[in-house]
Amino acid sequence: MSGIYARQGRPARRIAGMAASVAFLSATALLVAPSPAQASPPTPIAASTARTYLGQLTVRAEGSTSGYSRDLFPHWITQSGACDTRETVLKRDGSNVVTNSSCAATSGSWYSEYDGATWTAASDVDIDHMVPLAEAWTSGASGWSTAQRQTFANDLSQPQLIAVTDNVNQSKSDRDPAEWMPPRAGYHCMYARMWVDVKHHYNLSVDSAEKAKLQSVLNGC
Repeated sequence: MSGIYARQGRPARRIAGMAASVAFLSATALLVAPSPAQASPPTPIAASTARTYLGQLTVRAEGSTSGYSRDLFPHWITQSGACDTRETVLKRDGSNVVTNSSCAATSGSWYSEYDGATWTAASDVDIDHMVPLAEAWTSGASGWSTAQRQTFANDLSQPQLIAVTDNVNQSKSDRDPAEWMPPRAGYHCMYARMWVDVKHHYNLSVDSAEKAKLQSVLNGC
């Protein structure tokens, strides 16, 4: 009888061992499960390069906002088919985004790098211009052609557009890094890299307070 019990016990122990292994693997899978979808504008320059680029930017007081209008920066132009720039960025920066025949997002989720919030309605998400249009105007864009300003306002090749929480974007408004930084401190380094990358690419100036803030952030990256 003892032999019978022994033969029955071994499979029982193997089953128990397999169950434990499955439980371990399941727990491990939970630990390495992917984090929420991250917004994905083009990767900016490295912090070291940003520090170099920052030193190359012209430093001068901000120009006047006289004559400025968002209409001078035609934005959300058609990018492909029925999709305009906003819709293109929503799809790029979101996770499992479904669009209708007009390219409007009907479902999906969006993780806002600025504040760490996740949204499931496109109406809760704004597309932020990393360097705001009014900031660009006072930093040199007032002298651009309308075509140049249109390129700037719809640029998908630079880290200039990113999907973020709408009211956070609205709190940023037209302010530069000396006046506003994302609520999530863990994104400050990336934000500074993106800002400098865009300003350098478009040969826009910085004011002294803006440069000092960017230098401080980049030195800590």
